[in-house]
Amino acid sequence: MNQEKEEELFCKRLIELSQQAYVRGICVYSSFLNLNELNLFYKTINTISPVSYQLFGGYKEAERRVICFYDDDSFPNVSFPIVCVSITPHSVKYSEALIHRDYLGAILNLGIERTKIGDILAQEKKAYVFCYKEIASFICESLERVKHTNVQAKIVDFDESDYKIETKVMSGTVSSVRLDSLLSITFKASRSSLSGLIEGGKVFVNGKLILSNSFVPKEDDIISVRGLGRFVFKRVETQTKKNRYRIIVEKYI
Repeated sequence: MNQEKEEELFCKRLIELSQQAYVRGICVYSSFLNLNELNLFYKTINTISPVSYQLFGGYKEAERRVICFYDDDSFPNVSFPIVCVSITPHSVKYSEALIHRDYLGAILNLGIERTKIGDILAQEKKAYVFCYKEIASFICESLERVKHTNVQAKIVDFDESDYKIETKVMSGTVSSVRLDSLLSITFKASRSSLSGLIEGGKVFVNGKLILSNSFVPKEDDIISVRGLGRFVFKRVETQTKKNRYRIIVEKYI
């Protein structure tokens, strides 16, 4: 099946989910959506049934997110079926240095579909996995090893877990607050060398695909660049005497 056909079927599925929520008056949830799928959702918004929707991935900065379609009158407070699972080594002393790919591979090897798994925050000697509630217990019972490290997994409350996004505040001056200028400051490269990423469909702002180098992000927009990472455009701090703008970004590391 070609990509265009797959995208068409995906959009039809979203429309069906919204129709279920509208006709039956219930909350209906999607799977975890990646950036491309979120972009397709934003393109499909105008064709979905007249219901409300919310997106959530387990924490504010989540990249992979679940959509909930619902009726305002029936469900003023939406409860997403997402939980957080912590994965820690049995022995910190003998554990390996594990990265995102290691944790994801170990979980998928259990036979779990990628669409049931959200973001994985890999930190030093531990990881937090956001996933559908229905598979969380299975992960906790079945996941015994990541690469060569014996691990234990357990469900933790969002408020009780100590996961955090590590960021680095960066600044620089630009002639205009364009998307390519922000990328240049964040990733320490020339605008010309990064413009191909935008034109090549690798840059997303709040989950929406942006193809214009001159796009002007708003404060607190989350910008994701495939292969390079993510950052938040925080603000324009000052304007210099030469009419350049000093901007602040916060890069995920």
